[in-house]
Amino acid sequence: MKTVFSLLVDNTAGVLGRIAGMFSRRGYNIDSLTVGVTADPRYSRMTIVTDEDEEILEQIEKQLRKQEDVWEIKRLLPGQAVYRELILLKVKARAADRQAVISTADIFRAKIVDCAEDALTIELTGNQEKLDAFINLLSDYEILELARTGLTGLTRGTRNVTYLD
Repeated sequence: MKTVFSLLVDNTAGVLGRIAGMFSRRGYNIDSLTVGVTADPRYSRMTIVTDEDEEILEQIEKQLRKQEDVWEIKRLLPGQAVYRELILLKVKARAADRQAVISTADIFRAKIVDCAEDALTIELTGNQEKLDAFINLLSDYEILELARTGLTGLTRGTRNVTYLD
């Protein structure tokens, strides 16, 4: 089962490399990794998705706690967190196909962000299952390019919010 870690880390050069290196040195796989600055520019939020057994997950947490740049580690549990991913997808869409592709995008609340003579670029956010379903529905058309951001998430509510000075 996939496990999602949310880390609050220093927003300084080298932190991403040290965290990714820790996973690599120990042979742990990272399925998805996203990083971005928080509301406080001193910190970044790092979301790491991995598919390891519980014993390995405990080791990962212990190793992360040893990192001096890591301020907080949370496991984002299903039902207690909100997860999202973004995709940009460029699909070949001649005039005859365009309306069908747009209708499919509308059903998923996707946005057409670019329109060319023979292609549409579509933006969609949601959980991984929604994005996979959208991609599967468009499989009858030629997908020219696809970019996925990887999973990001936060816990629900205010109970687990960490305030740093």
